[in-house]
Amino acid sequence: MIKVFIIDDSSLVRIELKKIFAKVNDIEVIGSASNPVDAFEVFKRVGLPDVFLLDIEMPKMDGLTFLEMIGKQKPIPTVICSTLVEYGSTSAVDALRMGAVAIILKPKINVGTFFSESEKDFIDAVRAASKAHVGFINNIYRSSSSKILDPNHVSSSVKEARSLPLSKKIVAIGASTGGVQILEQLLRQLLPNHPPIVITQHMPAGFTKSFSERLNQVLPSSVVKEASDGDKLIHGQILISPGDLHMEVKKDGFIYKVALKNYPKVNSHKPSVNVLFRSMSKEVGVFGIGFLLTGMGDDGATGLLEMKEAGAKTYAQDEASCVVYGMPKKAVEIGAVESQINLESMARIINTVS
Repeated sequence: MIKVFIIDDSSLVRIELKKIFAKVNDIEVIGSASNPVDAFEVFKRVGLPDVFLLDIEMPKMDGLTFLEMIGKQKPIPTVICSTLVEYGSTSAVDALRMGAVAIILKPKINVGTFFSESEKDFIDAVRAASKAHVGFINNIYRSSSSKILDPNHVSSSVKEARSLPLSKKIVAIGASTGGVQILEQLLRQLLPNHPPIVITQHMPAGFTKSFSERLNQVLPSSVVKEASDGDKLIHGQILISPGDLHMEVKKDGFIYKVALKNYPKVNSHKPSVNVLFRSMSKEVGVFGIGFLLTGMGDDGATGLLEMKEAGAKTYAQDEASCVVYGMPKKAVEIGAVESQINLESMARIINTVS
C-alpha cells in the first residue's frame, strides 16, 4: 500500500484528490493539511508517507521551504501540484532541482472537471513516485517563488555562443521523471566548448522556458536556451525542447538546425524523446551520440535503437543512478544501448568528443 499525504491550501483540491485515490486499492491517503506547518502536527499522529502531493504557494510556509526541511531529515518522493507551473514559475523548476519527481498542472478554474479528467495522471504519478530513488540537493540557487522569468530575455552568453564553430558530432538526451535534477548533475560536469546538445525532457507547456533559463544561470560551461525553430546547433550550447512541441534535428547544407513540430503526441508525450532520437538517426547517423536518462514508461527506447542501427553511439543511465528506472530499462531490453553508465561516465564521454 502506497501511503500519501496531501498538503494544499485548497480544501476542494484535498477533497478531490482523496476521491481519486479512494478508487484504487494500492494507494491510501493517510492525512492532509492546508499548509506544511499544520502538516508537521499531523505527522506526529500518522507518521511520514511514502509520497507527498505538495502545493507551492501556501500560508505559513511555502512548498520549497518544506522540501528543504523535510529533505534534510528524510527525502520523500514528492509530486508538485500547483497553478504556478502554468506561468513558468521558477519555484516549480527549483522544486524539481531539489528532488521533487513530477509536476501536475492545477488550473485556477474548472477545477472539478480537471480532477475528473486527470485521475489517471495523479494515480500514475503517485505510483511512479513511490518507486523513485530520490536525493535531496540543498543550498541550490533559487529566487523568490513569485518571480516570473522574462520570456523576451536573451542572456549575453547566448549571443556570444552564436559565434562558436559548428559541429558534426551532436549529443541528444532524453529524460522524464526525475530528469530535471539528473540533467543538472550531468551538465554541471561539462567542459567549455562541449559538442552541441539537444534535450527532450517531459515537461508541461510553459515550463521549459523557466527550466532553460535556470540551467543557463547555474551551468558554468554551457549556454542553455529553450529551442526556437531554426536554431543552429553549435559548440557550448544546449537546446531544450519546448513543452508543447516536438523537436527534431535537421541537416541544412553543412550545418545542423532544430525544427519544432506541432503534431499529436507520440508515445503519449509531446515533446517525445522518440521523435528527437529518430530525427538523429535519419539526419545525423554515425555522428550522433544518444543518452536515455531516468523516466517512467518507454519513450525514447525505439528511437535510441534506430540511432544505434544508424551507427550512433547509444547509452542508457544505469539503474543505480536513476530516479525511476523505466525508460532506460526498456531501451536495454530491446538492445538499443551499447552500455549502461552513470552520470560521471556520460560527462566523460561528452567531454572527450572530438
